[in-house]
Amino acid sequence: MPGTLFLIPNTLGETEALASVLPEQVQHITSQLDYFVAENAKTARAFLKLVNASHPLSKPMQAISISELNVNTPPAALAGLLAPLLAGRDGGLVSEAGVPAVADPGADLVRLAHQHGIPVRPLVGPSSLLLAVMASGLNGQSFAFNGYLPTDAAQRSARIKELETRSRKEKQTQLFIETPYRNTAMLEALVGACAPGTLVCVATDLSLATETIRTQTGAQWKSLLAGGKAPDFHKKPTVFLLLGQ
Repeated sequence: MPGTLFLIPNTLGETEALASVLPEQVQHITSQLDYFVAENAKTARAFLKLVNASHPLSKPMQAISISELNVNTPPAALAGLLAPLLAGRDGGLVSEAGVPAVADPGADLVRLAHQHGIPVRPLVGPSSLLLAVMASGLNGQSFAFNGYLPTDAAQRSARIKELETRSRKEKQTQLFIETPYRNTAMLEALVGACAPGTLVCVATDLSLATETIRTQTGAQWKSLLAGGKAPDFHKKPTVFLLLGQ
């Protein structure tokens, strides 16, 4: 019998109270595993140290195996990552932040696990995308995540207008993210490309002590930017949402 692949959510940033974002059961399951697949082994160990503080790990840290899966991992290497599970060993897939396999290279491993008949068990934890939709006040019945938008200014503006048109036509909330140091440029691009009445939400540091969530029209955001009163979100993980009116 193959082992189970547990999909283990990570925190969305530094937190002192792990129990506030990860249920006890998730911490317990994580503490019992000795094989993990993660984007970065170093940050995965830091996460396991947090878990260990309240739920002692079943084995010493040096006895826990952590294999890396990131954008540089060749597709041919995925089968090797599942080998321990095919041999009957349970394993955990951990993202750098939030839930694994969503905007995350782990999705390919999960698909391969299904192909090999490996049970996949998703665990409860923070998702910045769902938290942003919940708190935005925008349409939560229909929404789409679009990943990163183009970095080229002209292409980014065209993409924003395309998403705004789709949002207005389908009444669908559009979500996207940006490299944190380009957050201000993204908000400026949004207010420059969107109609004044389009609703724009900026959700930063979700689930953390520094969390800020604000939904306003494009015109209101433009005024705040002009007055230097936009939120301080430089280099902070942020989800952007828009809904055309």
